Amino acid sequence: MMNADLDAVEAENQVELEEKTRLINQVLELQHTLEDLSARVDAVKEENLKLKSENQVLGQYIENLMSASSVFQTTDTKSKRK
Repeated sequence: MMNADLDAVEAENQVELEEKTRLINQVLELQHTLEDLSARVDAVKEENLKLKSENQVLGQYIENLMSASSVFQTTDTKSKRK
């Protein structure tokens, strides 16, 4: 009877060990996923800052072109009609 009890305890310990191993592997996988996502967020933030800066430069360039062009200058329509 003692042998059967020992076998049952060993089987239970084996099941617990397998469950712990499964959980540890799942935690490690989730940690790697989190690291990957965090790196991706950082890369997207960096790209976003770069694009914002480029948009500001382009916006200023367009404003300069518009102010230098007579097509976009405001005109006095009353004096033109006479």
